[in-house]
Amino acid sequence: MTQTIAVIRGDGIGPEIMDATLQVLDALKLGLQYDFVEAGLAAYEKQGELLPAATLDAIHRHRVALKSPLTTPVGEGFSSINVELRKRFDLYANVRPAISFPNTKSRYENIDLITVRENTEGAYIGEGQNLTADGETATLTQKVTRRGSERIVRYAFDLARRVGRKKVTVVHKANILKSTSGLFLKVARGVAAEYPDIQCNEMIVDNTCMQLVMKPEQFDVIVTTNLFGDIISDLCAGLVGGLGLAPGANIGTEAAIFEAVHGSAPDIAGKGIANPVALLLGAVQMLEHLGKVEEAGRLRKAIVDTMAAKDNLTPDLGGTGTTQSFAQGDRRARRRLKSSSGT
Repeated sequence: MTQTIAVIRGDGIGPEIMDATLQVLDALKLGLQYDFVEAGLAAYEKQGELLPAATLDAIHRHRVALKSPLTTPVGEGFSSINVELRKRFDLYANVRPAISFPNTKSRYENIDLITVRENTEGAYIGEGQNLTADGETATLTQKVTRRGSERIVRYAFDLARRVGRKKVTVVHKANILKSTSGLFLKVARGVAAEYPDIQCNEMIVDNTCMQLVMKPEQFDVIVTTNLFGDIISDLCAGLVGGLGLAPGANIGTEAAIFEAVHGSAPDIAGKGIANPVALLLGAVQMLEHLGKVEEAGRLRKAIVDTMAAKDNLTPDLGGTGTTQSFAQGDRRARRRLKSSSGT
């Protein structure tokens, strides 16, 4: 059975890492079909729009998209195309795994944790932004709802149960932000009570950041609000070697978008040295979402095998390889795995 996904090749290094990722996916022979659409700077230059209607229609129709990094031109349209996509499709759950890989510059080993970030509320809603006429005072509305809190916390506990995780840490600042973070924490406690098989603990966000640096192995799944999740998920990426190893899934009830969370890196665009690992790992998340769990596991192992072999690591990972040589190494690892598994 074929599955069509919307593909956004992106800006800067986006097309390079997307082409490499699709080559690897094609080698898996999963029957995936690609509907190529545009967004960001590439779309703006060709069509005069950052998010063309055809792109939104494709995501709505296929319900799944794989996306490379996008550039949002300053002063044009949205403050962030990514935030706009989350709003348009109500992609309320941002799922960011942080997993240790061989031959990285990480200071830690054996990290394996997941941050689940609420994606549509909090400080990022963009409402109430105001600067007084004298330029001395700026204000912003921060909104947290019971519905938004409940569904993100429930998503985190369901995820933990589904993938065999044992603990969920609810991260908050309810000691100071008694209304917004207080509501989130209260709702989280109610949801946690429905999952007696999963340990739940609560941690204030500043202590969480310290504990992640001092003893990251104590965490399993972290669930938190939008701003805190944005910061914590990048911190977690730093634990395993940086954003070049950080994928992200944006999940809603009607659509899902999978991506590399790093930027478009225009300074190295076209040089063929961009690291495709984050987008490849985003493709792993996409396959899991599509129910292709076994295939996702094989792809993840192929990535690990390629990282372990060193030969094709890109410069940011300490090697002399290229985007394409990494993809070719990944494909060879995939073929070896396929041969050994008999599938």
